[in-house]
Amino acid sequence: MATEKNAEFDRYAKDYGDLHAESIRLSGETPEYFARYKAQEVSRCSTLLPTDPDARVLDFGCGIGGTIPHLAKAFPAASIHGVDVSEESLAFASEKHADKASFANSDGSRLPYQDASFDLVFTSCVFHHIEPNHWVESLREIHRVLKPGGEFFFFEHNPWNPVTRKVVRECPFDEHAVLLDSRTATRLMREAGFASPRTRYTLFFPHSLSIFRPLERFMGAIPIGAQYFIRATAKCN
Repeated sequence: MATEKNAEFDRYAKDYGDLHAESIRLSGETPEYFARYKAQEVSRCSTLLPTDPDARVLDFGCGIGGTIPHLAKAFPAASIHGVDVSEESLAFASEKHADKASFANSDGSRLPYQDASFDLVFTSCVFHHIEPNHWVESLREIHRVLKPGGEFFFFEHNPWNPVTRKVVRECPFDEHAVLLDSRTATRLMREAGFASPRTRYTLFFPHSLSIFRPLERFMGAIPIGAQYFIRATAKCN
């Protein structure tokens, strides 16, 4: 997350919701649907107890905070935090979700948290906005703020899916996006110090075929989903 990205997302913050909704129109769903879906996937796959009152969860690249209420619902006893490079986006997030989370601005290089601060870090479709030569650096920062054994959930667009490529190509705020596939992301996670990265592909069916969505839990190994997520853990010292 570099300085150029701060200005880019400050510019889009006011209209981000509408632009995002338009960009995913082909899916027949709303941004709310995808935010809820991902939080539910995290809750389903995580070992973190929803009732743990000492748990701390970070949304890395939280933007205007669309996933915050869903993470708060998934982990109702946890302390929820959001961090982003865009001050304008954080202003929207704080205005709408200050009762559910605390927010902090990052300079794009170092996260404003102490070592081993979080039990779980979530990020969704953020890394394709980060310059590729900063991918490992950003992953190392996430690893730094995770407690030993803490969980990292990394969601990204699947560049092997042609519909995803079309959506990204036509989305205004994805103009400078550089997609990374799951193999690249897994390799970089290991380089950054993460252990046991495991990939699942998700979001196979649009709303018009939603009757088939219960099958998605059995399709995670098929690399044609619109997105994928990787669950990894921070290595213990």
